[in-house]
Amino acid sequence: MRHVVLFGTVLCGVAAAPVLAVLGTAAGRPAPGETSALTRDAAPAGNAAPAGDAEGPRGPRVVEYRGLRIPVPAGWEVHHLERDPARCVRYDRRAVYLGRPGPQPDCPARIVGRTEAVHVRPAGGDRTSRTAVRGDELATLRIPPTVDHEMSLALPEAGVTITGVYGTDPARLQRMLRAARLTGNWSAGPRVPEPSRTDVRRETPGAPEASEPGAKDKKWVRGKGFDTCTAPSLATMRAWRPSFEVTNIYIGGAARGCAQPNLTKAWVREVREMGYRITPTYVGLQAPCGSRPQRFTAKNAARQGRKAAVDAARKAKALGIPEGAPIYFDMEAYDIGKRACRAAVLRFVDNWVRKLKDVGYTPCLYSSVKSGIRDVGRATGISKPVAIWFAHWDGKAKVYGDRFIPDHWWRPHRRIKQYRGDHRERHGGVTLNIDSNIVDGRVY
Repeated sequence: MRHVVLFGTVLCGVAAAPVLAVLGTAAGRPAPGETSALTRDAAPAGNAAPAGDAEGPRGPRVVEYRGLRIPVPAGWEVHHLERDPARCVRYDRRAVYLGRPGPQPDCPARIVGRTEAVHVRPAGGDRTSRTAVRGDELATLRIPPTVDHEMSLALPEAGVTITGVYGTDPARLQRMLRAARLTGNWSAGPRVPEPSRTDVRRETPGAPEASEPGAKDKKWVRGKGFDTCTAPSLATMRAWRPSFEVTNIYIGGAARGCAQPNLTKAWVREVREMGYRITPTYVGLQAPCGSRPQRFTAKNAARQGRKAAVDAARKAKALGIPEGAPIYFDMEAYDIGKRACRAAVLRFVDNWVRKLKDVGYTPCLYSSVKSGIRDVGRATGISKPVAIWFAHWDGKAKVYGDRFIPDHWWRPHRRIKQYRGDHRERHGGVTLNIDSNIVDGRVY
């Protein structure tokens, strides 16, 4: 993550159902005689808007995907992923994404924080937990607050899965999805399985596998690592393997900023079989004096620390990451001059550590070297993470000798340093936007 050293009822199948107001804006009826298309923008008559525009010349528009019509609030972006397969599905922008992303989305190295966003894609072979709803249940859909500020719905009548995220209050997302309607213009045929992103194994000349029997089960490793916002494709991971030993994955959390279309249990298994070691990271609620809107408070810090640990363990298990593996909590930089905020962070970390141990995983912490890492290192009377991943973008690929933290903290083999921020690198003919890490620490 980014740091500096300063650190009702719907009329199912009736196309003429009126679209309800969303976020204070209203959308009109579809133009008479419109026909359905697999992926098409639809707008009130005389108010057509080109793909990618958030609104037409006279107001908000409606988009249609596989017979599902969704009113798009003014100011939102709309992206058709089949037309733009490199588009990154970002949760920090108000946007509607339609279709499946390509195998290698062009994402920034890291995005932290969320606002309202919706992704509608064909139902397929992914195993994301979701709730099945009928079209006539949309108008009374309820989205309760969740620990990860995210929901996933299966809508079999349209053959789609809807993923929605929200910033701080699910009510805005709920109003938008309640206004969606089925048109009856699309008929689901036999389901076509989603193309697997993990069933093709390509050998890259010179790509090393695990160096010795049992190497991938060792609790720590030394080597070069990288992290990027969304898990790369397996082809990219194989191309990059000769250059790196460690990669990071963002497994969940209320402030995780990118979708993870590639990240599955099979992806984790195959990447480890390539010889990579992994740092699973959970991007949960942030410090009360941090810059992101998703925050815990002084009052609920302890409770939220425990809830984050339970959710992180659940998500790790879903990816096949076994008990005993490390999970890093991502605590972004915050204002170290505010005592009450610092105390809340320490309560949160204390409860994250204790609860994650209780549920069987190894609690670790990522933060800036001059805020979260130094505050936790100096603290007394709290449970401390087993290992740290600290951000200090000084360009020095060394885990010790940092002027902000003593060398005797978290040693031996319990440190990772993120020494360079957002930049592009090319390996094996493939370019990614990454952060760079040097590792002498706990990994899976």
